[in-house]
Amino acid sequence: MELDDESTELRRRRWARDRELRAPRSPQHLSTADFLTLGNAVCGFLAIYSITTGILMPHLTNESAAPVKHSAATAVTLLLIGSMCDLFDGLVARKLRSSALGAELDNLADLISFGIAPAYFVAVWGLVSPGTNQQLSAFIALTVLLAVVLRLARFSAVKMRPGIFQGMPCPMGAMTVLAIVLLDPPFVPGLLMIFGVAYLMVSRIEYPKPQGLLATATLAWIVVSIGCLASWAAGLPGGDTLMHIGAVAQIALAAMAPLLVIRRKVGEKVGVVRARRAENRG
Repeated sequence: MELDDESTELRRRRWARDRELRAPRSPQHLSTADFLTLGNAVCGFLAIYSITTGILMPHLTNESAAPVKHSAATAVTLLLIGSMCDLFDGLVARKLRSSALGAELDNLADLISFGIAPAYFVAVWGLVSPGTNQQLSAFIALTVLLAVVLRLARFSAVKMRPGIFQGMPCPMGAMTVLAIVLLDPPFVPGLLMIFGVAYLMVSRIEYPKPQGLLATATLAWIVVSIGCLASWAAGLPGGDTLMHIGAVAQIALAAMAPLLVIRRKVGEKVGVVRARRAENRG
């Protein structure tokens, strides 16, 4: 009887300790996940700094354009690292203790890295690329920023079922916008593609959250993308080809996701219609 009481007491203490460890910390304390989120914000700021000092300023001062490729690759790599931080901060928060600031910090960091930074990238592209229109590129950049703002606000206000995002996730949208700019397509088609990405971010199309195998695949894709950018920036043989393949693959993935979701929903509706017809015939 005493052993049973001791065992029950030990379980009670263990449960109490687990609840304490998983309970949100006060706003005065930052958790491990919060530091990852802050790392995401830092990456976003450094990406903007790299674009400014390596691309915009040389263009405005008529200096050599040699650093452009390296600075663009650095900026995109920083945002990819920010995506890794964004991927892991939620996982860490679920495994370890989170803080009361976690959700707010995450939205603010995402706004910097996946809203302001890619929009700035588009605006600078319109400034430095020949045959572009500065006002039009600035307008499309603004649509990217507003799409991310609306997307993040809706994420906080609207409760979705577990494992589902409504609208293209901001990191995927930002990486797709950057991929389009890196490919440097004809100006108007490029802007239309970027506008399409902004629309997908505020759409109601459901995207799966990167969990389990999908999270592993996402992490692997980020690492491969960084490798392609490094080869391109270093001028290695085949680096340009690797960068173009990676950018095209990113755009294809972004376009394929909503098509697969729409196809699944159409299949479900067709199945329901067929089932009703079968019932009526019976």
